[in-house]
Amino acid sequence: MIISSINPVNGSIIKEYKEDTTEIVKQKIDQVHQSWLIYRTTDFEYRAAFLKKIAELLNERKEELARIMALEMGKPIKAGLAEVQKCASVCDYYAINGADFLADQLVETVASKSYVSFQPIGVVLAIMPWNFPFWQVFRFLAPALMAGNCGVLKHSSGVTGCALAIEKIVEDSGFHSGVFKTLVVRSKAINQVIEHPLIKAVTLTGSTVAGQKVAEQAGRLIKKAVLELGGSDPYLILADANLEKSAQICADARLINNGQSCIAAKRFIVVKEVEEKFTSYLKAAMAAKITGDPLANDTELGPMARVELRDELHQQVLKTIAQGANCILGGEIPATDGNHAYYQPTILTGVKKGMLAYEEEIFGPVATIITATDVADAVRIANDTHFGLGAAVFTQDLALAEDLARNQLDAGSCFVNEGVKSDPALPFGGINQSGYGRELGSFGIHEFVNIKTVYIK
Repeated sequence: MIISSINPVNGSIIKEYKEDTTEIVKQKIDQVHQSWLIYRTTDFEYRAAFLKKIAELLNERKEELARIMALEMGKPIKAGLAEVQKCASVCDYYAINGADFLADQLVETVASKSYVSFQPIGVVLAIMPWNFPFWQVFRFLAPALMAGNCGVLKHSSGVTGCALAIEKIVEDSGFHSGVFKTLVVRSKAINQVIEHPLIKAVTLTGSTVAGQKVAEQAGRLIKKAVLELGGSDPYLILADANLEKSAQICADARLINNGQSCIAAKRFIVVKEVEEKFTSYLKAAMAAKITGDPLANDTELGPMARVELRDELHQQVLKTIAQGANCILGGEIPATDGNHAYYQPTILTGVKKGMLAYEEEIFGPVATIITATDVADAVRIANDTHFGLGAAVFTQDLALAEDLARNQLDAGSCFVNEGVKSDPALPFGGINQSGYGRELGSFGIHEFVNIKTVYIK
C-alpha cells in the first residue's frame, strides 16, 4: 500500500511512501525496545546533552522543516519557522530542568531511609495529528527522552515527510541510535501497535472520537494513556475590555494555523453592551489577514490541510446559517483555480444554543459570536460545552478576571487578556471530552514514569 502526501494548495502529490508491513512494524518496535534497554541506564547529564543536540539540529534545519510543513499541510512559512524554534525550546527546557523534576524525593517515615524515585517505563506510542506536525511530537518526545523512555510515532499519514524528518534529526544527533522510530502506517494499524506487549503507554492528540477508541483499548490492556483531544475554547469579552486590542488578539487566536488548532479561539462570548463595537473590530482584524501561498513570507493565512476538511467546515457554516445565524464575513469557498483547500476568514453572529456552531467544534477559520447579558451569563455560556481545553477573559478588572479564570471557568488552561497557548514550562491538557493527563512542565514528564517507592528498614 502507498501513503501519499498531498499539497493542499493545488492537490498535487508531493511524495509517496510505501506503507510498513505488520512485520516491519513489529521489527521497529522491537528495535526501539532493545535500544531502550541500554538507554534507560544513561544518566541525566547524557540525556540533557542528547536533547541539546536535537535542539541544535532543529534550529539548523528550521527553513527546511518549515518548508515541509508548508507543502504537506499548508502552514505559512513564518508560522512553520516559529513552530520548529518552539520544538527546540522544549528540548532545551527539559535538558535544563528534567533532572530536577525527576530527582529522588526523600520522605520521612519510620524506615531508616525512604524515598520516591522516578523510573522510565519503556517504549511510548505517540499518535499525532497533522496540524502541528513537529510541535505535537516534541512536546511528548522531549520529556520522554529526558525521563529515559523511548518512542514510536504513528503520525497523520498526510505529514509523513514531517514524521520521517523528526526521526532523522534524532538519529543525526549521534547520541543514541534507535530510541525513536516512525511507523509509516495508516490509522487502521493503531490497534495492533497498542496491542504490542512492548508498548507500555500511549499518548494521543486528536479528535474526541479517536480518543475514545484509544482510551477503550488502552484501558482494556491496562496501559497508561494521555489524551489531548478537541476543544471549543470560549473567549469572554467583558464591557470594560480594550475592545480594539482584544479584537486583534482574538483574530490572531482564531486564525492561528489557518484556524486549525485545538486551542484556537472558537466561541466569542460578548456582553451585549459592547457586542456591536467588538464585532466591528473583529471583522476588520480578520478581513485584513493576508491569504496566499504558504511558502510566501507575507502570507498569514494558508489553505486548510485537506480539501475534505475544508468542505466539512463549509457545511458546518451553511447548516448554522440555515439554523438562523448571520454570516457577516466570508462563508464562501474562494474561486481559486485548482484542487485547493482554501477557506475565507468567516464570522457568524447571532449564534445560539442548539445551532451547530454552538454545539460542535469548528476546526477552521470561522469565528462564532454569542451574546451574553452579563458576566454571569457569559460564564454560563462558556461552561455550556462538553469540551474543556482552554478559555480566555478580556477585561481591565484583573481581580475579577483572575477569579473567573481560577474558580469559575471549566478548562485546563485559562488566560487573561491573552490568547490561549502552550508553553514548555506550564502543564497543558484538558478536562471533560477534551481529554485527560497533562503534557509539558513538571507534570508532563511525570506522566510516563514509574513513581516508585523505595523503603529501607
